[in-house]
Amino acid sequence: MNRLLRRLAPRTLRGRLSLVALTTATLLMTALTLVFHTMAERQLRQQADDELLGRAAAVATTVDTTGPRVRVLETVNDELLDANVWIYDGPRLVEKPPSAPPGSALTAAADRLAAQGERTCSTVREGHGSVRLCSRIVAGRRTTATVVTALDLAPYRGSADTLLLGSLVLDAVMLACTYALTRLAVGRALRPVRTMTDQATRWSAVTSPQRFGAARHPTELARLGTSLDALLDRIRAVLRHEQRLTGELSHELRTPLARIVAELDWWHARPRTPAETHATHQVIAEAAHAMRAICDTLLDDARDPAHHPATAPGTTDAVSVLRRLTEGLDTPHPVTTRLDTAHAELHAAVTGPLLERIVSPLLANAARYADHEVTVRARPAPGVVHVDVEDDGPGVPETFTEQLFQPGRRADATDGHDGAGLGLALARRLARAAGGDIAHDPRHTPGARFTLTLPAG
Repeated sequence: MNRLLRRLAPRTLRGRLSLVALTTATLLMTALTLVFHTMAERQLRQQADDELLGRAAAVATTVDTTGPRVRVLETVNDELLDANVWIYDGPRLVEKPPSAPPGSALTAAADRLAAQGERTCSTVREGHGSVRLCSRIVAGRRTTATVVTALDLAPYRGSADTLLLGSLVLDAVMLACTYALTRLAVGRALRPVRTMTDQATRWSAVTSPQRFGAARHPTELARLGTSLDALLDRIRAVLRHEQRLTGELSHELRTPLARIVAELDWWHARPRTPAETHATHQVIAEAAHAMRAICDTLLDDARDPAHHPATAPGTTDAVSVLRRLTEGLDTPHPVTTRLDTAHAELHAAVTGPLLERIVSPLLANAARYADHEVTVRARPAPGVVHVDVEDDGPGVPETFTEQLFQPGRRADATDGHDGAGLGLALARRLARAAGGDIAHDPRHTPGARFTLTLPAG
């Protein structure tokens, strides 16, 4: 039964609210109809009693109670005595309607009213209908008479039934109108919700900056708009994080992939000796390991900041990492790369792969723009380790300084290299995630200088 009711229940909010309104209106109209019908029956019964008492008062004028016995006077309106009227002298029946034989139900009811000796009314079932009887006391000096009149309630019952039928028809019309108007009103009220839902779906698909807070809405819709705005902001942040991670992975994997492709092209160009083939395999293996390290580092950094290794305690020898990076640096043109440090070891509170990912973009940019030399300096300071990456190239244009670390920005998009402008932004983000930072020194000339600061290990 419950399963059937669940299947029959409306599935839309509009249908459910309309059903609730219809049920509530039905209960209210039923109660009002019952109250109205009860009051109408009471009013019709009062009208019948008034008519009966009025007839009894008219008949009482024909009753003589001055003598020792009750007498009925002859009048010109003798037809009143033929219209369901009983006259009693005490409990003794004096007159009765010709149509009411002795022992009939009406006569018995009239006898009971007369025996009560007071003014009262009662209803008697006769056949398929009802008859109303009322008694009136006519007191005299020596005798007391009782006049009982009867009235068929069929016309009054017909009026009551007609009123009830009219009420039911009116109730049905009102309920139909209530249901239709409720569906219409709820539909119009929910139309802005559907519109906002469609807009939120479109905006989330294209990460649009539009929001609902800029428009004026009723209080309820304003709260919904605020919730949708917060949800859209979270979706946009997730999509931007996904796009950033995709771009960073593409940017970092481009170099080892290029090495693999170049080695394979060189190996296929002509027959190679086993030694050359072995060297090619080594280069490809190193590039593959570098790609795996890049993926592990960036994916670890993309996880929850409370758990990924970028913020976990760890130390690495910065000098050994920097030496390996400078010695294996690929330059687009002949450039001298040297590591300048007075310390055999400098421990930074980061992992080795993370340090590589931070420093590699700085070295790649320096090698790309240097004229002759790239210098890497590592020096300690209280609680931190500084790594300076310098080149003797043209330096960073003054107009581009503020956009230097913004993702996707390049000082000159037509300078001939296929960079995406993500390296510096990635390096600074990883450094800050590890508790450090990267800064550009605009006073350094010639060329450019970037200073990496990391917590000491």
